[in-house]
Amino acid sequence: MPNMSQKKNPMPVQDAKLRATNFEEVALGYSPEQARDEALRCLNCKNKPCVSGCPVAVDIPAFLAKVAAGDDEGAYDIISASSSLPAVCGRVCPQENQCEKYCTRGNKGEPVAIGRVERYVADRHLAGDAGAEEPVTPNGHRVAIVGAGPAGLTCAGDLARLGYAVTIFEALHVAGGVLVYGIPEFRLPKRIVAREIEGLKAMGVDIQTNMVIGKVLSVDELFEEGFEAVFLGSGSGLPSFMGIPGENLRGVFSANEFLTRINLMKAYQPGAATPIYRGSQVVVVGGGNVAMDAARCALRLGADQVSIVYRRSHQELPARAEEIEHAKEEGVVFRLLSNPVRILGDDKHCVTGVRCVEMELGEPDESGRRRPMEKRDSEFTIDADCVIMAIGTSPNPLLRTTTPGLESNRRGGLIVEEETGLTTKEMVYAGGDVVTGSATVIMAMGAGKKAAAAIHKALSEKKA
Repeated sequence: MPNMSQKKNPMPVQDAKLRATNFEEVALGYSPEQARDEALRCLNCKNKPCVSGCPVAVDIPAFLAKVAAGDDEGAYDIISASSSLPAVCGRVCPQENQCEKYCTRGNKGEPVAIGRVERYVADRHLAGDAGAEEPVTPNGHRVAIVGAGPAGLTCAGDLARLGYAVTIFEALHVAGGVLVYGIPEFRLPKRIVAREIEGLKAMGVDIQTNMVIGKVLSVDELFEEGFEAVFLGSGSGLPSFMGIPGENLRGVFSANEFLTRINLMKAYQPGAATPIYRGSQVVVVGGGNVAMDAARCALRLGADQVSIVYRRSHQELPARAEEIEHAKEEGVVFRLLSNPVRILGDDKHCVTGVRCVEMELGEPDESGRRRPMEKRDSEFTIDADCVIMAIGTSPNPLLRTTTPGLESNRRGGLIVEEETGLTTKEMVYAGGDVVTGSATVIMAMGAGKKAAAAIHKALSEKKA
């Protein structure tokens, strides 16, 4: 019988005080009983509104029906037919703004916890004895992927399943992109990412690390080496700053650097080769998921107080509600409707505080959110010895400046055809943050999937 409860099965989590002292995963995952009970809440709607909210179009009612029937591996087969990274998506996708937003159960109560069940299914598969996917019969075509992040990995997986010889060129020494350098271990364990990537390798995907395309090889040289199409999924790794006085003081970091040192270089571990600055009073500027990640990492590094400074109100915070809630539970202080105007320092050029002003919200701006405006005579100071700027990133200009014919918009994002991901250069496609700027993992995956279909169509027509 269907489960008509209006409430989701709660996700088991580590105690807040305990987890704020370690980097182990916060969410512990559903038990088989919880997963089945939650799957039974699905009404199996004929028009599948949840699927329309999924950027990679997973057949959500079908996989939930399999879980409800106790066929976890069958559920995994359905998910993996659309998604190359189900264990990742089940953890970091903003389901509340995507599939769950359109769930019919959400009209009267809470929507089905689609992401939590997806995570359960993927984890069961990875923990089991299911054989890895094997390479399919080669179709004789070669495709190069630049960047081993969510967009590149998805594009590679879809093409490999169609028989393409796919090579991924990754600038860092580890594949995974933002999944390994940006998202903390307590949200996304790196062993999960590694297992997902091993699955792609088993399909025949070749991953070459320490390969900076635009330096070691150019895009044009990839074509000279025999690749027939190139997908650019190099992400958005150029950090933004506010341009206020004091940003060059010791103790000011971009969230990119701070999180990369922690996540990729494991600087939080005793004896780590890569050092990291451990502030006692940390201010994080920004309100997105990256800001939450940086603040929660700073706590785990031993900070006495961590404050998030954001110029809008709680209602406008762009971070996931779950991440905001977890940050508050762990002790992060939110100083909302506040904006930094100067970072203060001492005679040794070290941070001593952040000078802020109070803000109030006016009329909506072009983003649809109410525009923050400075209150007169409202300055105040927050004591700090570390400031982390988490106000966004833009694409690195290397690719567009070394590739003739590749055009970008005023924000540095590559210009592409919306339906295919084709850039302004023949047979060069792009997707993810290199096009949109900082966005979500699942949106990047959707772009990679769309480009893979377009590449397959173009090369199939070329062969014919």
